[in-house]
Amino acid sequence: MYFCASCNIHACSTGDLSKAPKGCPSLSGEMKNLASLYQDDENLKISRASSIVVSDRYGSKTRLEETMDFARECEYTNIGLAFCIGLTKEAEVLRDVLVSNGFHVNSILCKTGHLSREIIGIHDNPVAMCNPIAQAHFLNEAKTDLNILLGLCVGHDSLFIKYSDAPVTVFAVKDRVLCHNPLGAIYQADAYYHDKLYPPKD
Repeated sequence: MYFCASCNIHACSTGDLSKAPKGCPSLSGEMKNLASLYQDDENLKISRASSIVVSDRYGSKTRLEETMDFARECEYTNIGLAFCIGLTKEAEVLRDVLVSNGFHVNSILCKTGHLSREIIGIHDNPVAMCNPIAQAHFLNEAKTDLNILLGLCVGHDSLFIKYSDAPVTVFAVKDRVLCHNPLGAIYQADAYYHDKLYPPKD
């Protein structure tokens, strides 16, 4: 069992592993082999590009600017955009920004194919189901260099990532209640949302 989310030492960050708690993954004998994976050509390119982008004017660029900088560092020019129909306006603006900055964009809507939910055993709702597998398929077919997720539902994003050939980055996630800012629930976990998030103790 790993417990980094409850660790207050963060020896991995300071480099003083002598203070690392028992069971810390930083102490694993597998770390050397895992580190060697960064020498894979694609892994090296992605990790170098992300490190460069993060360190360049840290905290002064928006996620959108950083996404474009990352794509440029990796020499990704053909961008895939998989988006939710509920964020169509946002997708249009994002696509326009990317094109204006020299990127070629292939965009696929979540409802593509108009599949019935009956194929997954849901018969009480006539609404077309979301189709993340097809979104990934058509972006694979377009041979995109990098796919951007915009507002896919929980689980649909999982399927898209599973079937995407290209690396995937998330621009925004869906949270209809919190204006697509799911961290809002975390910031209010000890206050307004406490009773919603924590089950009552017996």
